[in-house]
This record gives sequence, structure tokens and C-alpha cells, in this order.
Amino acid sequence: MRIVVAAKPEADQPWLADAVIGLAKQTGAAVSVVAADGVELERLASVPRTVFSDSAYAAATSIARRLAEAGVEATVSVLPGRPVPAILDFTKQHNADLIVAGSSTRPRVAERLLGSVPLDLIKQSAKPVLVITHPGHPA
Repeated sequence: MRIVVAAKPEADQPWLADAVIGLAKQTGAAVSVVAADGVELERLASVPRTVFSDSAYAAATSIARRLAEAGVEATVSVLPGRPVPAILDFTKQHNADLIVAGSSTRPRVAERLLGSVPLDLIKQSAKPVLVITHPGHPA
């Protein structure tokens, strides 16, 4: 079994890592932590892509580090482009069985206007998507 964990750039999600630790230990799954840089066209970005990819790498590495501390090994990948298509492509290329994502912590109005990566993953993925809610955020 392979689990893909969708890390959100510029977010610390230890609660997401903790949920994956339990899943990985119960199933013996291989874990890949991925984060997309969110840059569609680099030439139109206001700053160099590395600014976005560094943020994505930091978020993914933070989750992978927490997994490693609990004895769960994980690979880290930074994906170019918008999160949903990038994560779905990675999942397909690596024949993953499950995508795990953290719920949005945006207010509901902002989520409706700006969209939600976890909801879009649920709608578009051919594989199961498990959305983990932040323990302090109402569902």
C-alpha cells in the first residue's frame, strides 16, 4: 500500500502527520509526502519559483520529519504547478492507494470563493481521499 500525504505550503500540520503515522503503522504502507508550489506559469509569477518551492519543501519536510520521529519513513517531493492536478498526477504515477490531506482552515466564505484543495481532490480523484480535520477546527 502507498499513501500520498498532501502537505500545504506555509502551513504546519503536525496533526496531519500524526494521523498518517497511525495509518502507516497499521497498514505497513509506504508514504510519500508531497507539496505543490502552486506556480502555473513561472514567467507570470511575481517572484521566482524557488520562493514557492522552498515553502512547499519546508511544509513537506516538516511532516516527513515528524513521521520519521515516529519510525515511519517517507519520501518528500515538491511538485510544480497547481496542487490538485499535481497531486493527482503524482498519485497516478506512483500507483498510490490513498491520498491524505488536511482540511482547510479558511473561513467557509473564503473556501467557497477560493476553492478547497481537499474538496477538489475528493471530487476529482479516482483513489480514496481521507481528509483529516484540525483538532481545534470545527468540522
